[in-house]
Amino acid sequence: MGEVIVNPITSRGVLYPAGLPSFHREPVTGDLAAFVRWFWIPEWDIEPGRTSRQHLIGFPACNLIVEDSVTGISGPTTRASYRDLTGKGWAVGALLRPAAVPVLVDDLALARDAYLSMEYPDLSSAVKAAMNTQAPAKVRYDAAISAFTGWLMQHVGAPSDEALLANRMVEVAESDSRVLTVTDLAAELSISTRSLQRLAAKYVGVSPSALIRRRRLQEAAEQLRRNPDFDLTVLAHQFGYADHAHLTNDFQTSLGFTPSAYRRELPAE
Repeated sequence: MGEVIVNPITSRGVLYPAGLPSFHREPVTGDLAAFVRWFWIPEWDIEPGRTSRQHLIGFPACNLIVEDSVTGISGPTTRASYRDLTGKGWAVGALLRPAAVPVLVDDLALARDAYLSMEYPDLSSAVKAAMNTQAPAKVRYDAAISAFTGWLMQHVGAPSDEALLANRMVEVAESDSRVLTVTDLAAELSISTRSLQRLAAKYVGVSPSALIRRRRLQEAAEQLRRNPDFDLTVLAHQFGYADHAHLTNDFQTSLGFTPSAYRRELPAE
């Protein structure tokens, strides 16, 4: 693979970070930060006849993605996913915060575990014009992100108080290790569990319990990557599971394999 990307970034949601193509990630600041967490730009050049499979525990969020051949919304996921990269290509994506979702996604239920092709010709043409040049990587990325930012700012308007609360809900669910249940999350936001459920359905597309479970699985997988010999019973208790069996069941249901199988597949250091 050619070295075409600057600022390599890894993510807790990537199951096998050693297999990642390098990619650029750009945090969002200013008014757009209420709607987008970051922009991300992978660019790959895979040898003919070879495939790079990227395994993910995705964020419980939507991404708006522009590629050379298609533009679309990748919806929130309820299970592990993967994408096989071949040939040469690029993508420019915006990881959307909940506040942006009702503006850009007509039917969030249809987007769950799916990719929806979208007709945004102005966005597509502007990003393609920025990426399909011979300019240095940083110049192309800055131009693509600038075009993406301008288009989004014309469409999202100002966030409502409810939309900002939805942003806060996701931030707490995915970052506060003390939050182990839906009741915990509702209490942290000072709203009822019913209001919490409605907020998640409208702005995220997965349940509050799924938000919390995803964080626990991401953290558990990260712990196993750091220490493959970690005792699984201790790991289960560390992340709020009653026992090893419950942790294993969540891994199997959400990811398709057990913690033991996962660590056996991890590359040797």
